[in-house]
Amino acid sequence: MARKASLHRLQFCNFKLDFLLNVTLAINENLPIEELLNRFVNILREDLNIGKLVLYNYNEKWEVLIYDGVPKKVVDDFSVENDLLYYKQITNLTTTLNNNLGQFDVIIPIYHKDRPLAYLIIGDIDEERVGVSPTIKHLHFIQTLANIMVVAIENKRLYNQNLHQKVLHKELELASKMQSMLIPTHASLPNNDQIETAAYYLPHFEVGGDYYDIVKLNDHSYGFCVADVSGKGISAALLMSNFQANLRALLTEKTSLKDVVIKLNERVMKNANGEKFITLFIGRYNAEDHRLEYINAGHNPPIFFEPSAYQISYLKVGCTGVGMFDELPTIQVGEVYTTPGSRLLLYTDGMVELENENQVEFGTGIMEHELVQKQSIEDIVDKTIEQLDQHKGAGKYDDDVTLFGFEFY
Repeated sequence: MARKASLHRLQFCNFKLDFLLNVTLAINENLPIEELLNRFVNILREDLNIGKLVLYNYNEKWEVLIYDGVPKKVVDDFSVENDLLYYKQITNLTTTLNNNLGQFDVIIPIYHKDRPLAYLIIGDIDEERVGVSPTIKHLHFIQTLANIMVVAIENKRLYNQNLHQKVLHKELELASKMQSMLIPTHASLPNNDQIETAAYYLPHFEVGGDYYDIVKLNDHSYGFCVADVSGKGISAALLMSNFQANLRALLTEKTSLKDVVIKLNERVMKNANGEKFITLFIGRYNAEDHRLEYINAGHNPPIFFEPSAYQISYLKVGCTGVGMFDELPTIQVGEVYTTPGSRLLLYTDGMVELENENQVEFGTGIMEHELVQKQSIEDIVDKTIEQLDQHKGAGKYDDDVTLFGFEFY
């Protein structure tokens, strides 16, 4: 009799090992989670005589992965937060806070370090069974099997999450390349006997919500703009790309700046539904009469240096940002005249609001200082950015950075 019992135990141990091997192979074959869970239920129900089971798993929120041998209404009555998180180790459910838990025998928490991944609740369907309950008899094997299953599911989730992140990163890389095509390159910026220009652009993420542009309208006239979308990320970048297309379509030598801004406001309102707005500075320069007209639509005021009077001023005349109101309350057009050597710096708030380790903002002082030095506009831009980087120190840029400089002749 003893030999027969030993043989039976040996056979059952071999069965457990074979099953664990089969489960491991199934996981390695990357079978769907549903197939793994079906095998798990079958082994507990058919081979181990576990009549009731519920498996909860955490994936951004607690959810029921499987339930067997119990009505759905019983499962719906459970709350992991209220009924299960209390249990930190395998526990016999002799007394419970939730009466429906009393239908089960054992709860098996499955943790990774201090973080709960899952809860398996099991019980016999035959409460009057004579002898050792299969729930108790096979408890450690069930725990091992449950741990293998839950870890496999968690690994699949992390793999899919990582795959999704890689796909998203590729899409962002493509979006970044496409957006960079909308930003003028150094070679495309006008540098001639009428004006010289230089620019610096650094998006905070792969794609940005800042924008600058310059368009030659005729042989002696240029239109230009610097803009900044409220908020960050892909939605801001998409809105800015749409803004760029509209600006290029609207900005002509004959259309007034006021009409351009009115149209831009209408289109931003339509595209953003009032959820985002854009601040911008738009200007048009005529190299024949040296007249610079502009509208500052809620943007950081550019710095204008007039060398003949050795005077710095800020160009503030304009209106509110576009996309804030269905109709802009008032719009004023500003005007300045240049003399040879006049300079202009346009920038976004990512520059002036950048704080150092002492929470001191970069401000405009360094830009004013560099603007009056006897150096090229390219050197002014480069040296300003160098000092911005020094100001940042070991910190990080927390917004897009744009600097756009002009020198007029």
